[in-house]
Amino acid sequence: MQSEHNNKSVASAPSVAILLCTLRGHAYLRQQLDSIVGQTHTSWSLWVSDDGSDHSTHTILGEYQARLGGSRLVVLGGPAQGFAANFLSLACNAKICADYYAYADQDDIWEPDKLAQALRWLEGTPAKVAALYCARTRKVDADNQEIGFSERWTRLPSFANALVQSIASGNTMVFNSAARDLLLAAGPKIEVAAHDWWTYQLVSGSGGRVFYDGKPTVRYRQHRANLIGTNGTWGARIRRAHMLLRGRFGKWNQMNIAALETARAHLTAENQRRLDDYSKARQGGLFARLAALRRAGVYRQTWLGNLGLAAAVILKKL
Repeated sequence: MQSEHNNKSVASAPSVAILLCTLRGHAYLRQQLDSIVGQTHTSWSLWVSDDGSDHSTHTILGEYQARLGGSRLVVLGGPAQGFAANFLSLACNAKICADYYAYADQDDIWEPDKLAQALRWLEGTPAKVAALYCARTRKVDADNQEIGFSERWTRLPSFANALVQSIASGNTMVFNSAARDLLLAAGPKIEVAAHDWWTYQLVSGSGGRVFYDGKPTVRYRQHRANLIGTNGTWGARIRRAHMLLRGRFGKWNQMNIAALETARAHLTAENQRRLDDYSKARQGGLFARLAALRRAGVYRQTWLGNLGLAAAVILKKL
């Protein structure tokens, strides 16, 4: 009788499609897959998009697919156009249907209640309202030894923040079907700086709800092969300042603004105006740029970040 009750509970639980991208991920993939299998929320399917890995990665995926079944773990070929395109190829795959969707990196380790924790908040949002959950991370080294935490943000998530800052790693993100519909409408071919930043911008820009959880849900592995590592150290801050001076931040802004223009119809009237003012802050004379930035009302999470934002406008690197 207990087994029958558990089966009914699982059947009635909201479904989650986990979107995992791989590229030569054999070194840490087993630990990540084990942490997914060990989730306290068990109603999930795993969709893997592989961007051209060698035999080792495919062997591991094949072992877990044989264990879980071909309908619960599906492996697809990725577009081989970078990590953002790979994740968007999954997020915008209309064949993947679930109540909720979660990005996953190949080298992290999920806390056992990662999905359950996200769903506790997400299920309180009306189904028609786009909703995005994200969280702080626990940083670990290559051997899974704890080395600290990502920064804990205190200012509220919003489109005014999303225009200039990505506050959470995609590996913590879980979102509902209404948020996924926004990604589908924009399409997988959209050129953006990063899939997680894009998701934050779309959901907040449309008037959806975004929740940043201060409780870590992911053991975020830091190692030499990391494509994008943590940004909470002084070394990372110096690198970001260097990227600003070299124009990298400006290039990201150009890509994101162009992408948001294609999704303009999904933005609220207020956020359309904010986007226009932010665009004006990138052109014209200095005082006109500073005035446009003020009207846009954009902000980063720290005073140092906001100082860098002002510097970007002054130096015309926005």
